[in-house]
Amino acid sequence: MKTNRPVTPRQEQQHERALCSAILALRTIEECRSFFRDLCTPAELQAMADRWAVVELLERGLPYREIHRQTGVSVTTIGRVARFVSSGNGGYRAVSERLGSTRSGVRP
Repeated sequence: MKTNRPVTPRQEQQHERALCSAILALRTIEECRSFFRDLCTPAELQAMADRWAVVELLERGLPYREIHRQTGVSVTTIGRVARFVSSGNGGYRAVSERLGSTRSGVRP
C-alpha cells in the first residue's frame, strides 16, 4: 500500500468498490484471467493463486509443513491465510463454500 498518495480514505474506498464492481462484471474464466493478467504483475498473480491453493489444502486439514512442501508457500504466509480463513472478513469462506462442489470436480 502506498503511503504518499493524495487520496483520501473515502476515495480509496471508492476505488476499491470500483475494482470489486469490475471483477463482478467478468463473465468467463478467460475474461477473468485476461483481466487479472492485465491488472497484476506476474508475481502478484502468483501470490494470489498460491494463497488460494493454500485455502483448499487448509480445508482438507493438511498440516502447514505439508502445505509448504506441496506449494512452496512459506509457513508464515500459510499461517496468515489460515488466520483469515478462520477469522478474517469471510471472503475466503464465502467463495470456498460456493465453489465446494466444483472444486472437487462436481458441477452444480
